[in-house]
Formats: sequence, C-alpha cells, structure tokens
Amino acid sequence: MKTFLSGDDTLLCTRIESGLSLIITLLCAGILSSNQVVGAREAGDNPNFVIFFLDDSGYGDYSHNGNPTIQTPQITRLVREGLNFTQFYVTSPACSASRYSLMTGRYPGRSGLGAWVIGPSSKRYLHPEELTLPEALKRQGYKTGIFGKWHLGSPNQKNLFSKDTLPLAHGFDEWVGTNVSHDYVNAMLMESDPDGTDPVDGYRVITRDLPFKHDVCASLTGRCTQAAISFIKRNREDPFLAYIPYNMPHLGIHASDGFAGQSRRGLLGDVMAEIDDGVGRIRNALKDAGLTENTLIIFSSDNGPWIRFQDTVEHPKYGEARMHIGYATPFRDGKGSTWEGGHRVPGIFCWPGMIAASQNELAPVSTLDVFPTLVTLAGGRVPSDRSIDGRDIGAYLFSRHSSKSLSPFKFFFSASDNKPSALRMGAWKLHVRLYSQTGNNYGFGASRDSPLLFQVEQDLGERFDRAKEQENVVAHMLHQLRAFEEQVLEEGTFWTSDQASR
Repeated sequence: MKTFLSGDDTLLCTRIESGLSLIITLLCAGILSSNQVVGAREAGDNPNFVIFFLDDSGYGDYSHNGNPTIQTPQITRLVREGLNFTQFYVTSPACSASRYSLMTGRYPGRSGLGAWVIGPSSKRYLHPEELTLPEALKRQGYKTGIFGKWHLGSPNQKNLFSKDTLPLAHGFDEWVGTNVSHDYVNAMLMESDPDGTDPVDGYRVITRDLPFKHDVCASLTGRCTQAAISFIKRNREDPFLAYIPYNMPHLGIHASDGFAGQSRRGLLGDVMAEIDDGVGRIRNALKDAGLTENTLIIFSSDNGPWIRFQDTVEHPKYGEARMHIGYATPFRDGKGSTWEGGHRVPGIFCWPGMIAASQNELAPVSTLDVFPTLVTLAGGRVPSDRSIDGRDIGAYLFSRHSSKSLSPFKFFFSASDNKPSALRMGAWKLHVRLYSQTGNNYGFGASRDSPLLFQVEQDLGERFDRAKEQENVVAHMLHQLRAFEEQVLEEGTFWTSDQASR
C-alpha cells in the first residue's frame, strides 16, 4: 500500500496485480485532481520522459530569460512548475555531435564521426554498438518515438544504404521527421513504415528537396507536435520516451499560417510561438491521458544561435538571415564556437509533484547527464563496459537527495573536429584554442602554451583573462585536459574497433 500526493490532494492507492492485468483502485481522501485517471501509473513507477530539443535556439530566445518581444508562455510555465538550470551546457556547438551526446551520455570525441556535423552524403553514422537512451529504456519496457530531426546518419552510396543509419536501428519504435536539417538541398521528410522500402526497408519518404518546399517546411513543427500527441495517446498504458527534436529555429525558419505574422519579433517570434504552442498541446495531451504526474519533461536546444549570418541581408536560402537568428545573450558568440554562446542553452526539467516548482538551480550540468539520470529513474543500469561521461543529477532534481553526492562539474567543450577546445572546472573555463564561424576571436588568442582563463560565473561575457593571476589553476586544468585526451585516445571508438578487427 502506497500513499502519495497529487497536487494538494492525498490519494490512497492499493495496487492488485494479476497475471493478466494491473488493476489500480483509487480511494479518495479528498477531491481527485483533474489529471488523475484510473489506469495511470504512480509518479515514480517507470516514469514517462518527454524531451524537447530545439535546433539553434539561443539562451536569450525565451521570455523567461528576459526576451522582451518573443512570447513563450508555455515554456515559461515549465520553468514555473519545474526546475530551471541556469548553467546548462551541450557538448558541441553544432547539430550531430550535440545529439550524439544527448543520446549516449558520451563526449563527441568518442563517436568516431570525425566532425561535428554529418551531412546526407556522409559515410559514417551513429555506430550500432553505441547504447542509446531509447535502447536502454526499451530494456525496461519503454515505448520509444522520435518526432523531428535525426541528423545522426543517412543511407547513401558510401555506407551501402545501411539501415543502421536511421532511428529504428538505435532503439526507436517509430519516427516522423527529417534525416538532416531541412536546409540541405536533398533533405528528406520521412517516416517509419513496416511496409516501406524508400530509401531503405522500414521507411517511407514523404517528400524530398525540402528547401524548395516552403509549405512542407512550414508544417514541420505542427506535424511533429501532432505525431507526438498521437504517440502519447496510443501508449498511455506503457512507459514511454517521446523525443521531440524540432527543426526550428534553424535557418531557414518557417511558421505555419496560424502563427505567421503574429509576433512583434517578426518571423523568429512566430516560429518560437509555434514551438511554444506545441509544448502546450503536448502537455495537454499528457494531462488528458492522466500522465502529468508521472512524466518528466526536459526542454533544451542543441546549440546556440547561428550568428554566422548576423550581417547577412539577403541569402538565397535564408532570406534576410540577420533578422532570423536568435540570441545568446548575455553570452559571447553562438553556434559554431566554443565561447559560452555556442554551448550554453536552456535547460528545464519539469515533473509536477516530483520536482519542486519554481526553482532556479545555479549548479552547472549538461546534456551528458540526461542519459544516466533517465536510465536510473527507469530502473535500469548505466553501462560499465564503456565510458559514460555524464552524471546522475537526481540529487539536483529531488529534495530527498543531497547535491553533495554528485561529483564536481568538469566539462569539455568540443570543437569542429570533436576534440576539446576548452575545459570548465567549477567556475573556471580554460581555452586552449579559439574557434568561431564568424572568424572573430574578439581580440584574444589561445594555445596550449598560452591559454585563456575566465571565471564564467562572474564574467559571463568571457572578457577578462585571469590566466596570469591563476597559474596553479591553469596548470591543474591543463593536466586534466591532457588526461582526458589520453583516455579518449586509448579507449578509441567503435568505428576504430571495427577497422582494427578487419
């Protein structure tokens, strides 16, 4: 017999298990909350997971982070009802490498992909020996779906049109979305289909050449939202992972007719409003299914805004791109750089009744931590046969734990070659090489012999180099960087293991 809280009401639940079904009898001690229905699991019993992962959305693109003209009330509601990590990082400032880390809990240097973005003609893809989040959850009986951009491999001549390039080979039960970013000339909108054979068995191409099909691009956010809602309704009796990597606001940005022209911020504001509406609709679907209080929602982005085009007046694919990119405010630079603006993104965890509401957590965490945290919550085991770089951050999520049980934050910023360019330990960030797609180093230079050191909790814009004042800190961090690089090289990747076995 278990007693648990639902909102302000105390529910007494007696669970009687038979060989054919699980019968849940609810005895009211007050008035049932509107989102509790017979058949819903208890809050901590194999919780559902919903992960929103936007594309190129900056820290400053949200009303809860101070944007004055972009309205995101549903995302703000996640913050008010959950926990907001103000120092949330992704491992790479570009698409594929960032998504690899979210899916595996591992740094991009372990992927063997060789670069931070793999296009539709790239030979390599997410290696089949990687254990992904959906694969780990399926071992615990979860249903899994992806509704949005994959960008971890595409079948092509170089990889002999391998089915291992696409989501079903990596733990997902179903998919609708794009193989790569929608601005690639040969980008495809696809869906899983047991009878499909295009481009490989198990899939069906809905349409090709997305940049030339404005109506299709404008439908992507709504299409993925609706597919996620359908998935939730069909799987309400089972624990599930719904991964929703929206294509927007990656350039070129598109909004459907119901949102176009509505925001004071222009098209970018329209796009963000449609994403925000999708968040609200999916939350309503969870509520209608009685799943609000046993569903953890995570909201983030794959990297910062694509400021490479901040001065582009007219682009053949992106239009007036300078008006369509977002904000990394208050951080320096954006997508494609190892400055804070490329790696620092929103990080919201919302689980009503389980995670206390209206919290701002100042401790730094990253997408690496998602894999071990969710696997543990689902009752699984984090694998020990490979390096897992993330930490279980349940200590920050739930008051029953002490945050002192977590290992200290140590984080490597990966550059275009998936090798570390910077390191953060505590409040200190050390740069050993600089890279930005803008070509601007902001008056600085960095190398192993002459690194940069910033105290990024006091110096948000990375303006004041403290390396000469903190020689012991620099020496210690350089030692940690070398040790990490040596360990990654020694362990190798599944791709290098394949080559060695041939």
